[in-house]
Amino acid sequence: MRKIVSGLFLSLDGVYEAPHQWHFPYWSDEMGEVVQTQMDASDAMLLGRVGYQEFAQYWPQQPSDGDIADHMNETPKYVVSTRLAAVGEWRNSTLVTGDIMAEIRALKTQPGKDIGMTGSGVLVRSLLREGLLDELHLLVHPIVVGTGKRLFPDETPRQGLRLVASRPLPNGVLYLTYAPGGA
Repeated sequence: MRKIVSGLFLSLDGVYEAPHQWHFPYWSDEMGEVVQTQMDASDAMLLGRVGYQEFAQYWPQQPSDGDIADHMNETPKYVVSTRLAAVGEWRNSTLVTGDIMAEIRALKTQPGKDIGMTGSGVLVRSLLREGLLDELHLLVHPIVVGTGKRLFPDETPRQGLRLVASRPLPNGVLYLTYAPGGA
């Protein structure tokens, strides 16, 4: 069975929104290796509506680079939304409709590598609640952003997670991997 693996840039105060505004001063070769390893382990992407719409505006305009742009543009993308009637022209994009959690369960049973996720705190929380998220990879940045969407806002129900791996990076970012479970 395939795993669903989410990777997020996160501030110390739990903000994942708009990392382009606070993340880049911390970018390093080590972070690039972490992101590349996650991309190499996946052959499909699961995206929420907002993330899909943001990525679909940006990535198709990027030149082929044999790396991130190619991965983003060529990898099959499954878009979870109850608001969209159809996905746009971004290559290899499929709208997940109907019983969304049942459709995601079915995706996990298909052959292949991991199903990667980037962003979409709402989808991360939903998949955790439904027992469908297998790993949560966080690159926790040593910055307090102050405002923005938090991965786990105040109204989030209690959810136990188990630390699987941790690694401090030289730039002060912590690379943490969690799985469902724990107290």
